[in-house]
Amino acid sequence: MNVIFVVADDLGYADLGCYGGRSSDFGPVSPNIDRLAREGIRFTQGYANSPVCSPTRFALMTGRYQYRLRGAAEEPINSGSRGSRTLGLPPDHPTMPSMLRAAGWRTALIGKWHLGYPPHFGPRLSGYETFYGPMSGGVDYFTHCAGNGVHDLFQDEQEVNDVGYLTDLISDRAVAWLEGVARAGAPFLLSLHYTAPHWPWETRDDGGKAADVKGNLFHLDGGNIHTYRRMIHHMDEGIGRVMATLERCGVADDTLVIFTSDNGGERFSDNWPLVGGKMDLTEGGIRVPWIARWPRVISPGRVSPQHCMTMDWTATVLDAAEVAPSSSHALDGVSLMPVLRGGAEFHRPMHWRMKHRGQRAMRDGRWKYLLVDGNEYLFDLEADERERANRALREGAQLDALRDRWLAWNATMPEIPADATVSLGYSIKDMPQR
Repeated sequence: MNVIFVVADDLGYADLGCYGGRSSDFGPVSPNIDRLAREGIRFTQGYANSPVCSPTRFALMTGRYQYRLRGAAEEPINSGSRGSRTLGLPPDHPTMPSMLRAAGWRTALIGKWHLGYPPHFGPRLSGYETFYGPMSGGVDYFTHCAGNGVHDLFQDEQEVNDVGYLTDLISDRAVAWLEGVARAGAPFLLSLHYTAPHWPWETRDDGGKAADVKGNLFHLDGGNIHTYRRMIHHMDEGIGRVMATLERCGVADDTLVIFTSDNGGERFSDNWPLVGGKMDLTEGGIRVPWIARWPRVISPGRVSPQHCMTMDWTATVLDAAEVAPSSSHALDGVSLMPVLRGGAEFHRPMHWRMKHRGQRAMRDGRWKYLLVDGNEYLFDLEADERERANRALREGAQLDALRDRWLAWNATMPEIPADATVSLGYSIKDMPQR
């Protein structure tokens, strides 16, 4: 078997057609991703480990709650951490790619890293044979510069000055790498981590905007839903090319293709019917698209309400590959292979916390416990996934039980460090909030 793990950046729950997203003026926004859903399984209750970029990526790489690592306490890692020896994924920590590579797999990360800066951290120190993409959290699609103006596009550890739209460059490299390894016989893991549809708001035809965005990578005075949807479509086109390459190389049926997002949507995303978005532990910040296609194992056209979160994919990949996780770093993730094979859903409690606004959350069955800015809420998500009917007063015993369980779980995790940073791209002074 082989694995292609596609991660979108800041994609909203309902941005895709297969999750109820609207078509754009140019037609369907995500036809190739929608096809993955039709030919595989679509999860309706899939969650990110965090409502912000790098913490989720720590969980994906390790298969463990990100709170166990100091670097993941940053919300998210920012360019000020360059040169840090602590704010990144420790090279000695077992990772999904390192464990697969030790078992004879070919491994590549093409796209965003965002787990610490060289020389102390980097993709090739954490299990990837090769890397192409940006090291930081966000870069311009044309200049490939990060928010501090530093050029940030690498092949392995070498800076490269490739010309082009970043989404297309990532797709090009993915296709080229697959053509080089897919017929070789060894199993492979391709981590395909797009920066789309993360800001700045630039389509393939917006190269002229790059100069205006310089120094304003958050692009607070730009963008619209039309540009945003086109950015998703460019990513979707690249995924279509990747799938065509698998077919051409004769390995499509035995390749597990996973698609998800690192967190919920941002400014121009569609999270309906959820509320909130990136940086929030309301559903819009953490519930994301989850799709898997693997014709040899997964029957087509399935929809599952299984509760699951990012690190469960890590456990699933290792299980599918028959690679044992490290005995020194037990996984927190749970394998979904029984569900992929057609078995029944299982009980899966999930926990979150954020330094930002002192947020806490726990999902257990139909119930969700939430604390924001010192205010406690209890929601019955089966009846009210929009989180508008607070049941805390009516169901006080249920609230107490979930709070106690969250506190017991939290006691097993390191405390949030006092010096952990919260980096907000914008506030109410930049645009009105709900």
